[in-house]
Amino acid sequence: MTATVRAADVAVGTELPEQTYPVTRADLVRYAGASGDFNPIHWNDRVATEVGLPGVIAHGMLTMALAARAVTAWAGDPGALVEYHVRFGRPVVVPDDGTGAQVTVRGKVGALGEDGRARVDLTVTSGGEKVLSLARATVQLA
Repeated sequence: MTATVRAADVAVGTELPEQTYPVTRADLVRYAGASGDFNPIHWNDRVATEVGLPGVIAHGMLTMALAARAVTAWAGDPGALVEYHVRFGRPVVVPDDGTGAQVTVRGKVGALGEDGRARVDLTVTSGGEKVLSLARATVQLA
């Protein structure tokens, strides 16, 4: 774990280190087992395309969790994440090619509160497309 981010070291505009996470079909199977979400759009190309998707897609909550992981890694303490919300913009398409997809998370401190909290604005992309919209996290700084 990294050192806990101190309020004195953060200013509006502070950028979080960019994080890129691979997502493979095997990850989708593991996530389905952990979450209980066995919807076939997350593992069956035929079903995914029949419902109008470009192929098998990652679980939205998995994508959301990867973005939160980037924030908590920066904060140095998962308990520092006090509020988090996103809107799902586009699905993360996960090809069955042994490589899968990549989810890239960028963040920037958008506001600082007098209570020692920072609002982190996130940009989350996959394949060059923004997959989460209005992604924001509130972090309690040390």
